[in-house]
Amino acid sequence: MLVVKAYFADKMQKRTKVLIPDTAHGTNPASVSMCGFKAVSVKSNKDGIIDKKSVAAAMDEDVAAIMITNPNTLGLFETDIKEISDIVHEKGGLMYGDGANLNAFMGVVSAGKTGLDLIHINLHKTFSTPHGGGGPGSGPLAVKKGLDCYLPVPVIKKKDQNYFFDYDIPGSIGKIKSFYGNFLICVRAYTYILSMGGPGLERASRTAVVNANYLRSKLKKLYDLPYDTPCLHECVFTDKKQQEHGISTLDIAKSLIDYGFHPPTIYFPLVVDGALMIEPTETESKQTLDLFIDAMTSIAHEAEHNPQKLKTAPVKSRVGRVDEVLAARSPVLRWSRGSGM
Repeated sequence: MLVVKAYFADKMQKRTKVLIPDTAHGTNPASVSMCGFKAVSVKSNKDGIIDKKSVAAAMDEDVAAIMITNPNTLGLFETDIKEISDIVHEKGGLMYGDGANLNAFMGVVSAGKTGLDLIHINLHKTFSTPHGGGGPGSGPLAVKKGLDCYLPVPVIKKKDQNYFFDYDIPGSIGKIKSFYGNFLICVRAYTYILSMGGPGLERASRTAVVNANYLRSKLKKLYDLPYDTPCLHECVFTDKKQQEHGISTLDIAKSLIDYGFHPPTIYFPLVVDGALMIEPTETESKQTLDLFIDAMTSIAHEAEHNPQKLKTAPVKSRVGRVDEVLAARSPVLRWSRGSGM
């Protein structure tokens, strides 16, 4: 977003707003705010994709960009993205892509051909680098020609047979991090890309899509599917059917622990009440997926016939249900003698 800001500063335009779809990645409003813009929410339509009429209504000369996650957090492809791109570009705005869900697109879709002007790539999600424990994250930025003069320094360039750091870029937004960022994450991702090659990356994306649709088709009779259409790398269910028996998404997630599965993302995206987002990725075998389906099937059966069992889950883990609200509001980040831990 700092590149976007620099771009309009060069054009002597003080644009103050950035459009963010309600199905976009959850961190986008914070990114926009940190760069001094005002986030303006754009509604999705009944099919779970961006409502292009809402974009047209919100788009004016004060809007710097729209920040799009494609596929969105419902796991759906934004089928109107080219038309949305035309609307934004007609008003002089930029199309910014959040690459959080690039796992569905590697080697299959060209981001530039969808109308994007720039996109950050979440190495810590898609390219085999660590994601847990809060990071370390790494988000290289890819831009179209015309925006490259604003990229952070140093930029790596090649002269003859030698590579060097170029700090002499007058329009650059400067350094973003001290040293060279999380450099080893970039090395790991680069190694992964080289080892997989183009065909391997494409196969990974296609496998991720197949895995997600396999789970969707097997579980949609047991769990409510708010958008019953083929998904890409992830699918989103709700607890609507289980709520009839007093069982919530949280109960379902906690119960999965007793079956040996880490709970998926819950209560997100916010446009879906009681959301249960399942993203199997390309790494899980059919055997593992079938075990997960069996677990979810058993939980659905217990919700109907023995709901109290789910209310007390997990019972096989060392720690049961913690007070998550207390943990979020009053975290204990330092061990002290006599704390009982």
